Amino acid sequence: MTLASLAAFAGLCLVLSVTPGPDTFLVLRIALNRPSAGIAAAAGSAVGAIAWAALVGVGLAAILEQSAELFRWVKIAGGLYLLYLGVSSFIKSRKAATADGSAAEAPLPYSRLSALGAGALSTLLNPKVGLFYLAVVPQFIPHGGDTMGTSLILGVVVAVIAFAYLSMIAVVAFKAMRWLKRPKVSTVVERVSSGVIAGLGVGVVASGATS
Repeated sequence: MTLASLAAFAGLCLVLSVTPGPDTFLVLRIALNRPSAGIAAAAGSAVGAIAWAALVGVGLAAILEQSAELFRWVKIAGGLYLLYLGVSSFIKSRKAATADGSAAEAPLPYSRLSALGAGALSTLLNPKVGLFYLAVVPQFIPHGGDTMGTSLILGVVVAVIAFAYLSMIAVVAFKAMRWLKRPKVSTVVERVSSGVIAGLGVGVVASGATS
């Protein structure tokens, strides 16, 4: 694999990273109260991306392309998990606001460890990540080369770019919330982001159930 092809792959990953998706909204939601937890969620997403790269390297992810039924159930599982994240975040926000009278002073809903796990599971349960690797990564693997090694290298490229972008989102989101510290604004933003995550989950489940 040449440097030019690696740069082309990195450019493609950058374009895909700045396109809002489940990981972006998840990191945004988690980072509103604690930027370090948002960065941990970004790290979890990066770990999930590398895991998908490893699956492609050993050929396991090909099952998703060959089995429509398996793809359907993995898609539904990912949607249900996103729905759970959105609903549980909304409930935590309501309970915290009721207990303290201000969402701005609400207890942190995510620790760094739980945020790391949430980010990793969100990516691992998103079959589109696996299909991206299946469709794009093989194009950059040289004929007769080390498939596993090349796949992991490309996976690390994806992970680094995604982590950098999502970490930036986490920091910017937290700073914006500090600037707009009014309790009503904080409550609305938290609940809207939770609703977006839940909505994404419903859409994925509905799409998987009808496919």
